[in-house]
Amino acid sequence: MKKLREHAAVKSIGGIILLLVLFSIIVSMIGFSSFTDALMNQYSDGAFLTAETAADFVDADRIDAYVQSGGKSEEYLAAWNRLDQICNSSGATFVYVILPDRTDWAHITFLFSTIDHDSPYTVYDFGYVRETTNDEYRQKYRALYETGSMRQLVIRDKRYIETDPHITAMVPLKDSYGLTRAILCVQRQMDVMVKARTTYIRRIAAALIGLVLIVIAGQSMFLHRSLLRPLKLISEEATRFAGENTVAEKKLRDKIRSRDEVGQLASSIDRMEEQVRDYIENLKHITAEKERIGTELSLAARIQEAMLPGIFPPFPERSEFDLYAAMDPAKGIGGDFYDFFLIDDDHLCLVIADVSGKGIPAALFMMASKIILANNAMMGKSPAQILTDTNTSICSNNREEMFVTVWLGILEISSGKLTAANAGHEYPALKYADGHFELYRDKHGFVIGGMDGVKYKEYEILLKPGTKLFLYTDGVPEATDSSDEMFGTDRMAAALNDAADASPEHIIKNVRRSVDMFVRDAEQFDDMTMLCLEYKGKAADQSEMDIEAKVQNLPRVQDFVDKHLQSAGCPEKTRMQIGVSVEEIFVNIANYAYAPETGRATVRVETSDDPAKVSVTFIDWGVPYDPLEKKDPDVTLTAEERDVGGLGIFLTKKIMDDLSYEYREGKNILTMRKGW
Repeated sequence: MKKLREHAAVKSIGGIILLLVLFSIIVSMIGFSSFTDALMNQYSDGAFLTAETAADFVDADRIDAYVQSGGKSEEYLAAWNRLDQICNSSGATFVYVILPDRTDWAHITFLFSTIDHDSPYTVYDFGYVRETTNDEYRQKYRALYETGSMRQLVIRDKRYIETDPHITAMVPLKDSYGLTRAILCVQRQMDVMVKARTTYIRRIAAALIGLVLIVIAGQSMFLHRSLLRPLKLISEEATRFAGENTVAEKKLRDKIRSRDEVGQLASSIDRMEEQVRDYIENLKHITAEKERIGTELSLAARIQEAMLPGIFPPFPERSEFDLYAAMDPAKGIGGDFYDFFLIDDDHLCLVIADVSGKGIPAALFMMASKIILANNAMMGKSPAQILTDTNTSICSNNREEMFVTVWLGILEISSGKLTAANAGHEYPALKYADGHFELYRDKHGFVIGGMDGVKYKEYEILLKPGTKLFLYTDGVPEATDSSDEMFGTDRMAAALNDAADASPEHIIKNVRRSVDMFVRDAEQFDDMTMLCLEYKGKAADQSEMDIEAKVQNLPRVQDFVDKHLQSAGCPEKTRMQIGVSVEEIFVNIANYAYAPETGRATVRVETSDDPAKVSVTFIDWGVPYDPLEKKDPDVTLTAEERDVGGLGIFLTKKIMDDLSYEYREGKNILTMRKGW
């Protein structure tokens, strides 16, 4: 069956048949619609005529009397008989009168119910209550009562209805005051219309089948002679050649003599076989060479990756600093590199460099430069001397005239003193604990390998605890989008400051994410290498408590904070002041952060000796709220005159040396600091 569907004759004939079917469907739909509309108008006009006639025999002013009689009075029975006669003489299926429930229109009560005696249906008893069929009926009832509508029609010919297809014509029964007191409905089955439509569809289908058979016969004879046989020969030859990859002994142009497009295709197949044979031979040699080169490139990339430090954190036992780096080559292997290593227990060497060029030559030059720099650094030399001696070594045998830009710094871990030298590399970026990232415009020396005899100069920076250093290669600011616009150092600084308080790893990943969002689908033309260091200095005494944010837990929190203050030598008066502030902040979290539920809170205490101070941080995951934004109360007023609230945080501001708040990563973070 699948092969038959893929046959050219089947596709060709199928296309013509599809057009015939589409044409027939369009014509049928137009005729069907017109035919149905005409019949529907006839049905609805007849139903409304019956309804209006029947309405004359039901006195709307007597509706209440009909209800009170329970359907047994002579007047009621006379009206019912007249409705029954009309129902059985007009061709209607049902004629009935209903009282809708006008509170929600969800129920109807039957007053009169008559039926065609020849139908299989049964009437509803007087006073029978049933649910309204659907929303359409409810809207129709409402319109007859509330909008002044004089007639409503419901057509039900879908498959999901409970009864046979029918229409229901509805008219209001109005009293002498013009008020609608009930609704008279006439239901009429649409069996005649359904039968007429079915006959119409069958005739169209028969005509379509006849046309399809004629098309299949005629088109098949024509296609076989002029197209299918030649195409079969061409297909068989193409299949043979795909399996054997050998040129045929007898050419297709000798079997197919026609000069039309099919004959031209046969000649093209013959030429293609000869060209493919020659191409395959050449491709075998080229593929073997590419596989060899690809294997070597993959091996080189793995070697280069292994040359760079890749385990983070690199020195987990050292709490004085945090460090992270990443290198992303543009061509599988590249010329950028970073390095960091401990020269001794108190000196950390940091290196970032960018070799001219890309690919394997740059990677080889990179590895040689990295080794020479590391060897000179491990000898205890200063940064300037390391660059000077490295330049001398590289220039002594640099026939390809390659060069490398280098930034090298040595951090004295105990003091935070950073001594650095720059050989034509990008400016580093610095962020002090209370500031933001800015480019540090140091003095540049000449590139390594560019000229022999260059002497390099160094400079010093004092890194205080909390200071961050960001190093990078030019692949970051020079990343370009599809319109050749560069990422630039301004966007880089914005990305750095967007996550300035995060860890070095998060900072680097945020910068890379910002670059990717900027360049989008543009190709990466240069290696991107980044290194970030956070200097922490001597670790402070820090402890945390995670506790449920409930007022009942306040004593535990106060005891936790006070014990750390006592161990740090905090005076009693200062401890009492801090205790008041702790109570204010924790109670606010317990009462409002998760209301009306509860949640977790973290209390972090950090003390230091030089200078003597304490930092208490409260963290919760509740609704965002900055208490520092609240306007301070006017303490000159009496308690009755002041607005309620705000006094506690006002006192906390007065007690503490510093208060800060931020909402970050779904957390409220409030920190208060005080010295003694």
